[in-house]
Amino acid sequence: MIQVLSKEFNSFLNSLIAYVVIGVFLTAIGLLMWVFPGTSVMEYGYADMETLFSLGPYVFIFLIPAITMRSFAEEARGGTLELLMTKPLSDWDIVLGKFFACFILVLLSLLPTVIYYVSVYALGNPPGNIDTPGVTGSYIGLILLGAVFCAIGIFASSITNNQIVSFIVAAFLCYMMFAGFESLSLLDVWSESSLFIKELGLLYHYDALSRGLIDSRNLVYFGSVITAMLLITRTIVGARSW
Repeated sequence: MIQVLSKEFNSFLNSLIAYVVIGVFLTAIGLLMWVFPGTSVMEYGYADMETLFSLGPYVFIFLIPAITMRSFAEEARGGTLELLMTKPLSDWDIVLGKFFACFILVLLSLLPTVIYYVSVYALGNPPGNIDTPGVTGSYIGLILLGAVFCAIGIFASSITNNQIVSFIVAAFLCYMMFAGFESLSLLDVWSESSLFIKELGLLYHYDALSRGLIDSRNLVYFGSVITAMLLITRTIVGARSW
């Protein structure tokens, strides 16, 4: 797995992908959080990071599929996947190596946003007047959300040899898993089952973590979705139907 992870991550660093993804994410969140009037902390007047944690997932919905779309699709199209399969690597080594390479890149894009927390912390009146447990829970939720989106993106890349198709499928699935169930739960047809429908989606558990309460049920939910997506991807890769 380490060999695949190292190869994938180095390929990110040797191309513009890593720098574009990190740059676009930080620029988009920075503009939304500090410049644009409707979402700026300076305009809002409260020492919180709601802009990052409410809009960050929607930025991830487009950026993470852009990272993962080449994972299997490009290798399948270029014929290098068969070569990778001949090496002494298990299917899990390949899948997990590619998954963690994408996930580490997502973590690197989040790391500089700690500066935003320090800035808001200092700007509070009095300084330090910020809900630190809530911020911590929100960061954990955003990290887990990024991991889920990476798993979904890896899956989407494994079912096609076209990067554009992989991007579209991954972005659609990420949106549906994040906000789709929340929207479905609002329909009148569900009656008493609306809460259950809502709990199936990522948004419900993400919001729960954002309140600063680290509930094991939410962690198990995120872990289960990641495991399920990686297991499906491993099954597809194991079939070797390229």
